[in-house]
Amino acid sequence: MPRIKSPAELEEFRKDILSKRDPNKPCITLCSGTACHATGSEKVAAAIEQELEKQGLYGEVDFRRTGCHGFCEKGPIVVIAPEEICYLQVTPEDIPEIASQTLKEKKVVDRLLYVDPTTGEKTTHESDIPFYKNQERIVFGPNRRIDPGSIEDYLAIGGYQALVKALFKMTPEQVIGEVKEANLRGRGGAGFPTGIKWEAARNAPGEPKYVVVNCDEGDPGAYMDRSLMEGNPYSVLEGLIIGAYAIGAHEGYLYVRQEYPLAVENVGIAIKQAEEYGLLGIDIFGSGFDFNIKVHRGAGAFVCGEETALLISLEGKVGEPRPRPPYPAVKGLWDKPTNINNVETWATIPLIINKGAGFFTSIGTEGSKGTKIFSLVGKICNTGLVEVPMGITLRDIIYKIGGGIPGGKKFKAVQTGGPSGGCIPEERLDLQVGFDELTKAGSMMGSGGMIVMDEDTCMVDVARYFINFLTDESCGKCVPCREGLRQMHKILTNITEGKGKEGDIELLEVLSEIAVEASLCALGKTAPNPFLSTLRYFRDEYVAHIKEKRCPALSCKALISYYIDPDKCGACLLCLKRCPEEAIDGGKKKIHIIDQEKCTNCGTCLEVCPSRFDAVKKISGEPVPPPIPEEQRIIISKSK
Repeated sequence: MPRIKSPAELEEFRKDILSKRDPNKPCITLCSGTACHATGSEKVAAAIEQELEKQGLYGEVDFRRTGCHGFCEKGPIVVIAPEEICYLQVTPEDIPEIASQTLKEKKVVDRLLYVDPTTGEKTTHESDIPFYKNQERIVFGPNRRIDPGSIEDYLAIGGYQALVKALFKMTPEQVIGEVKEANLRGRGGAGFPTGIKWEAARNAPGEPKYVVVNCDEGDPGAYMDRSLMEGNPYSVLEGLIIGAYAIGAHEGYLYVRQEYPLAVENVGIAIKQAEEYGLLGIDIFGSGFDFNIKVHRGAGAFVCGEETALLISLEGKVGEPRPRPPYPAVKGLWDKPTNINNVETWATIPLIINKGAGFFTSIGTEGSKGTKIFSLVGKICNTGLVEVPMGITLRDIIYKIGGGIPGGKKFKAVQTGGPSGGCIPEERLDLQVGFDELTKAGSMMGSGGMIVMDEDTCMVDVARYFINFLTDESCGKCVPCREGLRQMHKILTNITEGKGKEGDIELLEVLSEIAVEASLCALGKTAPNPFLSTLRYFRDEYVAHIKEKRCPALSCKALISYYIDPDKCGACLLCLKRCPEEAIDGGKKKIHIIDQEKCTNCGTCLEVCPSRFDAVKKISGEPVPPPIPEEQRIIISKSK
């Protein structure tokens, strides 16, 4: 393919692509993001290829491997266009039936459809599934429509129209003005207005200027940027080129986490194709604007998600944050003006340029416009990636999209904002999701992690877990973060082990205040949030752990005990056989008992005890009932 040298040539090429595509032709698409890779999409893809050949469907049916569809709980996902028939948890063994029944006979394979867990009703079309129906997928939606290895797929859905508009119909100042008017706030965590950030970099003295994509999300359970980069790297590249034009940069970097091999592979393909087509490099579209991109693989340090640490790492040094000001917009990569945004922010830019700021600001709250992609994980029925309008309530996300809490358990809290975020309790479920609203509630937007917790979750242990994570990930450059977090983790660990004492809460509050006020970067300043938010909403749990040596959630191992209710024991021998410490004594028709000195509180006995008996009990903060005498341990009743 010769280089495209003008907007007119691009449109001619786009028309040529569309002329060869019949929108009514059957097309089977397979989600091939990392989550579906983990559940076997590679084998499903091979089976599709084989079956299309076997049943003589090549030429009659197209096959497209796409990026992540979002419903990771139900992968691998197959969607058949144009009817939009959606099959979930597809295996290679299902493909012959799909080919013969759906592709040939136009019949639906009922057993592969989505089934509502409450009503039992089946849903045929992807957009009608509640998980998708209640979203607004304006940024993430194209993932399911394109092959990330085909620039032609991206062009077919209007790709690079925004870049043409920016280069030929707008000045750099007008591009920045449009982004400012859209009130796009950075999706990487801080929520700083993107347009103001761009303007600062453009006006900063010094050449050359740089633009950088931050794809180093390290939050546990978060993979929004990863899936966007894997599924639609073209939108990220297009947004980056537009930003470079607006700022006056001619060189850009994609900083991608080492653990994201598929993202690196797909963006590499996208860059190569863009260069071949003349969408990157010298004189893009004949506009006179030059721009090149390089990919840098980060080593996986959580602190490198902070922009100054990332830029220092990009220079080949140890990733450590540096004091600000000066900000990267003035003095960034190699001390030159640099603009850095995360993947989702860059991917939103083409949408704003194409549809205008008015479209974007029509969605969301007064202070938070547009949509936001979240990774919805934890104790939730429907895990996956969701894109929702700003202003939606947490309740709607968790229950309308997430399907509620599995196993009939009660909702307890949702943690937003990653390890440095906070936990929001049930009484705040009607809180609108927005940058300012979440901050006022003691949490934060962050990059978009959303972890749901049920009644079995100990909030003190949650704080301990995240403080431990941040302690390990601290770069160690400043004392309040390095030593303060270490001490906080030590105190919280003692509390969960029944070693807490009076004054621990107050000491944790002092350490938190010091970290917030004196830490060098955002990691240290926000690190106390897991403790502060859980203390704010669940202080009673801290008091119970310290004063009563009791874990209300029956979660902290050192504060719980197991015993077998003699009135319910069925002498089935299961717990006796499965106990790893041989701490259970029993026999046929003999009531079992647990030797408390040998028991390590692993919970195996509770897991294997048949529900018809429900004999194993877990308690905390109260003495274990004494074992019954040996002569009374024989079970007489056969009804058990």
